[in-house]
Amino acid sequence: MFGCECFCWNRDSQYRPLEPQPFSLPAPIPEWPRGQGFATGQINLGEIVVLKITQFERIWSCNQLHGKTTGVTFYKPVGIPDGFFSLGHYCQPNDQALRGYVLVAQDAAASRLKVGSVHDSPLGDSPALIRPLSYTLMWNTDSHYDGCGYFWLPNPPAGYKAMGFVVTDNPNQPALEEVRCVRTDLTETCETYNMILNTGSNFSKYPFIVWNARPCKRGMLGNSVSVGTFFCSTHPSPDEEPNIACLKNLDSTLHAMPNLKQIHALIKHYGATVFFHPDDIYMPSSVPWFFKNGALVYQNGKLEGKPIDSRGSNLPSGGKNDGEFWIDLPDDDDERTYLKSGNIESAELYVHVKPALGGTFTDIAMWVFCPFNGPATIKVGIMSIPMSRIGQHVGDWEHFTLRLSNFTGELWSVYFSQHSGGEWVDAPNLEFIEGNKPVVYSSKGGHASFPHPGIYVQGSSKLGIGVRNDAARSKFFIDSSTNYQIVAAEYLGDTAVVEPNWLQYMREWGPTIVYDSRAELEKIISLLPVFFRFSVENIFDLFPTELYGEEGPTGPKEKNNWVEDERC
Repeated sequence: MFGCECFCWNRDSQYRPLEPQPFSLPAPIPEWPRGQGFATGQINLGEIVVLKITQFERIWSCNQLHGKTTGVTFYKPVGIPDGFFSLGHYCQPNDQALRGYVLVAQDAAASRLKVGSVHDSPLGDSPALIRPLSYTLMWNTDSHYDGCGYFWLPNPPAGYKAMGFVVTDNPNQPALEEVRCVRTDLTETCETYNMILNTGSNFSKYPFIVWNARPCKRGMLGNSVSVGTFFCSTHPSPDEEPNIACLKNLDSTLHAMPNLKQIHALIKHYGATVFFHPDDIYMPSSVPWFFKNGALVYQNGKLEGKPIDSRGSNLPSGGKNDGEFWIDLPDDDDERTYLKSGNIESAELYVHVKPALGGTFTDIAMWVFCPFNGPATIKVGIMSIPMSRIGQHVGDWEHFTLRLSNFTGELWSVYFSQHSGGEWVDAPNLEFIEGNKPVVYSSKGGHASFPHPGIYVQGSSKLGIGVRNDAARSKFFIDSSTNYQIVAAEYLGDTAVVEPNWLQYMREWGPTIVYDSRAELEKIISLLPVFFRFSVENIFDLFPTELYGEEGPTGPKEKNNWVEDERC
């Protein structure tokens, strides 16, 4: 058994840290329109039914740096309904509002709520859920710390998987009734991400490390379901394969996903307000406005472009981005300038609705179109250097994504797309307006999305060099709760949502631009101290790759995140 003399607290300790307080959205959640299994409180995964538990009892807290960090607290779920069983415990940092969840499960046959066809189990009549045989103590604090943390891994019978760890504040092995293991064919593999705790070697030669766990297979085609539990180990490598699993949704009907009427209600309630920078000269527009005001489609080998009708019905559709077609601005300088400026009065958000985490969440991806992306501004220390060419391109597609719980219809988090990457921000850390509508800040010129106003630098914080993104509130904004168009929701079938013609255009929304990036980067190099003057190639590595892609950007359906999970 491994010990740690970390600074810890039992239930009666005078050193007990301030516990995270539960979070709730600014306004009550409305009663959603009826239909299907959305927001009914439980989800049938085929052979098991799951509920989401968000109420917890604190078990143990630890601050591995003697008060220099906020610490971590471990919890057990409480308020579990009769007939449902815990799959593992939960933990989170103390500097965050208490807003996590773990799933509890019941055998679907016992619940009499089974949906769809019977799954042909390779294990015959083996139950979906079963008690562990015993527990293995994975890690604990020194025994003289009465009431400190003990971490137990359930030992499942052959043909079953553990879904999470159990934490106790005493050395007694947990009761076998504490959790259930799940039959292997009802599970999928998971991976670690976002380290929560690392005691390092400051307190023991055996470091204790805790990560969040999530499904390996994610995206709208994945059927893996996150349990909400954590993974812990005394091995320092995050590449260690977890000895716990996630769940698998065998119900192909995805009955917990919202229907079309419910989608509109969700957007009306949660649709974000997108603020553009007060000094931005490249505003968004609708796609039809862009087409009607002079955008042209070019074909390889032909000198003149052709006008595009407002629906984009004369654009080539389907296929792949083969470089044979691209869209560009008109040749006339005045017309080009007018089109570059956009038209925010016509702008609307283009919505793609898709299942996430095996249909237990809904992702509402909201796409913003801007006719032009302005050149980048490079920040070097305290200096900001505007580029004249680097970063600019025709046809800028950006997006953010609302992730909603299908158990309740509650907004859980928002993904903010930022050039070639982005970040998930949980609801407690969002800025809200008019009830439960989050605020999205679109950066000046480049239109990357951020959760708060300010200056964001993407690059090397160590060297103080990066791309500057300015985000601020202004009179220029789009209310996506009213100005939107649902363009795709594949899970509803082929006829529920008619995709616009332009969405089938899989080629480039801007021309290939050829210019000398090196000449512009020399501006940066000349301003650096001698010991910072590294090669141009190294500077390229510091910035988002989109800044150097001379090819025009592709549309939403060509982006990886159309099918896959968001990049972060």
